[in-house]
Amino acid sequence: MDAKTSEISVAEVDVSRRGYCRLCGARLEKNFVDLGMSPLCESFLRGDQVDQMEAYFPLRVLVCDRCFLVQLQEYVKPAEIFTEYAYFSSYSSSWIEHARQYCGSVVDRFGLGPQSRVVEVASNDGYLLQHFLPFGVPVLGIEPAANVAEAARRKNIPTLVEFFGLALARQLVKEGQPADLIIGNNVLAQVPELNDFVAGMACLLATNGVITLEFPHLERLIEENQFDTIYHEHFSYFSLVTIDRLVRRHGLKVFDVEKLVTHGGSLRVYLCQQSADHATSPRVNALLEHEREIGLEEIGTYTSFAAKVHRTKRQLLSFLIECKEQGATICGYGAPGKGNTLLNYCGIGTDFLDFTVDRNPYKHGRYTPGMHIPIYPVAAIDEVRPDYLLILPWNLKSEIAQQMRHVGSWGCKMIVPIPNVEVIDPRDIAP
Repeated sequence: MDAKTSEISVAEVDVSRRGYCRLCGARLEKNFVDLGMSPLCESFLRGDQVDQMEAYFPLRVLVCDRCFLVQLQEYVKPAEIFTEYAYFSSYSSSWIEHARQYCGSVVDRFGLGPQSRVVEVASNDGYLLQHFLPFGVPVLGIEPAANVAEAARRKNIPTLVEFFGLALARQLVKEGQPADLIIGNNVLAQVPELNDFVAGMACLLATNGVITLEFPHLERLIEENQFDTIYHEHFSYFSLVTIDRLVRRHGLKVFDVEKLVTHGGSLRVYLCQQSADHATSPRVNALLEHEREIGLEEIGTYTSFAAKVHRTKRQLLSFLIECKEQGATICGYGAPGKGNTLLNYCGIGTDFLDFTVDRNPYKHGRYTPGMHIPIYPVAAIDEVRPDYLLILPWNLKSEIAQQMRHVGSWGCKMIVPIPNVEVIDPRDIAP
């Protein structure tokens, strides 16, 4: 059988081999986009670290021309990124509401109750699992960042400080803890050992249990030029086509899929054992067919992406340069991981942004990686009264625009950088 098209077993996929696909093991030969050298996007610096040497790694994205998984090579081990983490989910009110609605939905749909067991992988600070407690559903969080896990425990959510994989799944099953529902929200992209991770979920899943995964949809990334969602902490970027290939390797099937507005456009997939009695929704085949029709199984779709990214960089820099030439004051809003990809790739430092602000106290007094932009509490905006706010977490632009609409009282406008530069006048926003 031709080596290009032959299937490689899970055991033969060695993700440590640079230049090979982490899903199917094929040699990686095609570029998706090269964003240059960049520091880790969540490595916010203390003041005493600003004058020290900072580690930069290639942010070059490749695509497998056999299974079409878009991916970064593993330059940094997950333990170096996620053991202590700066991201706390609870600081986004819209994300909390998203989680609350999800929990109510799955409790009703799958009849979860005190006899059930729910496990969330990468459970962060308990932002989601807390919503199962009023239903009396037993929960377990698995979170590798000790500082974030401690915040969950303070909410009475039992949390293991571990990286999830097949070994941990086998241990939990041995202890008599199979899961009726396994949740993985925006974690699959952060796993270099994809096959081990999915094998672990398949092992931990009860016979008729359900897995739900949420992840940004590759279709939206390509169509809306969301290149700033690419960073070292995200090893892979998924379409339903690649998810289907991945889970089938481990005896799982996709039986339903939903399109979400979160993170600029995401998918929520529902998985079960191939032998389970969950009927497959027509939405699954419809979306698979749609992805094939728009070219997500054609390599040219991927190799043409870089030109769009270059164009957006030039557009944003031209706008910011014009603002500064006219004497405008510009500050950032938010310090998300995606913002640091944007700032570093475009070379936007304190020559453009005086500072940025964030609702997360963990980041206050620190500096963004690479560009070293100081991060202040949100109140700094009212003190300085800038002419423009550059919204770095553009996926939350509606929430932020409502929260900060008062800045229009002094004529401040908001800049949304992705997919193209958009200027919002807060005075036009209905309360």
